[in-house]
Amino acid sequence: MSELGLCSRREADEWIEKGWVLVDGEVIDTLGSRIRPTQNIEILPAAQSAQSQLVTILLHKPVGYVSGQAEDGYEPAVTLINPANHWDEDRSGLRFVPSHLRTLAPAGRLDIDSTGLLVLTQDGRIAKQLIGGHSEVDKEYLVRVRLGEHTVDVDQHLPAEKLALLRHGLELDDVPLKTAQVSWQNGEQLRFVLREGKKRQIRRMCEMVGLEVVGLKRIRMGGVALGALPPGQWRYLGPNETF
Repeated sequence: MSELGLCSRREADEWIEKGWVLVDGEVIDTLGSRIRPTQNIEILPAAQSAQSQLVTILLHKPVGYVSGQAEDGYEPAVTLINPANHWDEDRSGLRFVPSHLRTLAPAGRLDIDSTGLLVLTQDGRIAKQLIGGHSEVDKEYLVRVRLGEHTVDVDQHLPAEKLALLRHGLELDDVPLKTAQVSWQNGEQLRFVLREGKKRQIRRMCEMVGLEVVGLKRIRMGGVALGALPPGQWRYLGPNETF
């Protein structure tokens, strides 16, 4: 069911236990049941109704919050999801209820010293779309850099071949990186568009060509942009928005 994109593995287990899954017209309520590729899977309306109530939240994460579990005394970003921080220009029509925090998890990390768009979701399909092994959703970042003593007009001092390396040719942990889009936004700021998300990837890439990252902000994931969402505030993913 997960491989077919019907739901997440966790949802599949829950639906099976509740008797919401039929195979060739018969209810399957035993976890781990095997079926043949030719058999027909049917999902009952109760499961589809439960799935439609799952929420996805877009947060403008400030510096100083971790994406996932609390660590080293730093709070997780999910603690910002409360009525006081709900953006008053949210146009989704949804009203916050405590159940929206249940099983809410980040779909992709954002370092403690980075800011910008962090997606938290209850929907396993969205999580798989954004961070699954075969994800093709691109992520866009604005990255302020310095090169040694150069803090302004850095673009005039970085050799063209090193900029080319950022686009293609680097390895992390002995694995070649996918081709990236990298260009100068201004003399001190690069724009990165990536289709993968290894731990501290941009910072490590920059380090390899002699650049130091002094500020990093994610501004887009697929078709969803951070836009005017203020730091520390959040909104719901709208019904007409897709990654």
